[in-house]
Amino acid sequence: MPVDYSKWDALELSDDSDIEVHPNVDKRSFIRAKQNQIHMERQQRKLQIETLKYERQVNDGLIKRISNLLNALKAHAADAETRNPGEVAFQAVMESVGSPEEDKPPARPEGVHAQEEQPPSYTKMMATLLDQVNKELDQKKPENRYNAMMEEIGVHLKKVQDLQQDLLKKLAELEKEESRKITSESIHTGFNSSHISKSTPSTSGSKKADDTKVELLNPNFSLSKPDESKPSTTEDDDDDKEIEASPDAKKFAQIKPTDYRESHAFIGSHPHILSEKETDGILVMAFDAQLEGKDDFARQCVHQALLLQYCRALGKDGVALFFKRITTKGHQAQDVFYKDVQDTYYRIKNRAAEINAQRAAEGESGGGVEQIQLHAVEPGTEIKIKIPPEKSEDEAEKRGREIFNGFSQDMQKALESGSLDKVNEVLGKMKVEDAEEVVGLLGEAGILSVEEQIIDATTEEGQKHLKEMEEQAALESYADDPE
Repeated sequence: MPVDYSKWDALELSDDSDIEVHPNVDKRSFIRAKQNQIHMERQQRKLQIETLKYERQVNDGLIKRISNLLNALKAHAADAETRNPGEVAFQAVMESVGSPEEDKPPARPEGVHAQEEQPPSYTKMMATLLDQVNKELDQKKPENRYNAMMEEIGVHLKKVQDLQQDLLKKLAELEKEESRKITSESIHTGFNSSHISKSTPSTSGSKKADDTKVELLNPNFSLSKPDESKPSTTEDDDDDKEIEASPDAKKFAQIKPTDYRESHAFIGSHPHILSEKETDGILVMAFDAQLEGKDDFARQCVHQALLLQYCRALGKDGVALFFKRITTKGHQAQDVFYKDVQDTYYRIKNRAAEINAQRAAEGESGGGVEQIQLHAVEPGTEIKIKIPPEKSEDEAEKRGREIFNGFSQDMQKALESGSLDKVNEVLGKMKVEDAEEVVGLLGEAGILSVEEQIIDATTEEGQKHLKEMEEQAALESYADDPE
């Protein structure tokens, strides 16, 4: 069975190391703000799509009512020549009224026009339309009021139909934009059915006949309504949280791909790992393992992640169905699943190779390792180191001394030397998180302060330094305003 994997063409795996921000902007805050922006735009786009779909439903009902009225008026056009046109028009209006059950517009989805009242019934909408038509006829005073009424109602029908076309165009644009964004909500598997041939046993006096039928992995799958086989509820992604597998999912990823008995038993005792979040978390483990060159474990994680995904996609009895098909010798389902595992693994492997190559290139240029370093931002200033005295009556200095005593021996020696380069050397050996914490404590203790730098311009070295500062200031001015 051919499986379409073209959806992966638009998928880009990346870490946050390729995001460059201004030195004065906190990188993590920038990434978090960007995630919030993407999340809000996605929610707003979904709400707009739901709103347009709902408005089209309401307009469809209104178009049906107006069309019924117009057809009834045309059917009684001959009677209007011999009878009172007003009575004939009233009769046509009464005939066009639908059943009371269809008089109310469909219920509004949650969040759609939340600040507005519920839309009126179709009967009230039609009454408002007829009032507008009568006012227009009173102004125009046509000779044949009945025919003029049909023409005016036709004009209103055309307006609603044109509005429907505009809404359809906007809806198509939003759905096209939504389909460009790959999220876990838009990914569905094709592991739903397999084809086998069975022969019916022959009976005496009858010929042998082969009967080809479709055996469904998911018995709830309907060929006429395939959407019914999909899970009825899905959990929304939380873009503000990093994807990470739970401890149970990490244990499940350690199970060998060939040990289906153990995998089946583990899922039976830990059914909560059959969630989309756990599948994504194990795929992240596969990607991290591939970045570290652990090919076998990365492939194993991909196998276990897709195993959970397939079990979840097959519906209520998906776990039993999957393991029955996958352990049946020669079953076609095996080829489908193993091909998906292989293709997914090679996409992760290729992307990991690209990232490692990029990191290696950055390492050669000196930009491959992220470090926290202290530098004065403004030209003509420098960072001074002032260690709080050991014995002081000032509460702030006492607190600062406590913080200083809590630093490592290397950091204390670097601070006591008064050299910012030695402090940066110690910070460079730390993890980014630890270095950020130390810098925060340095500021809290009042050990670092920014002061004006005194330059002796009468010396050759001072003149050289002053010239470098002027050139640096000119470059920064150009970067801020290249015009």
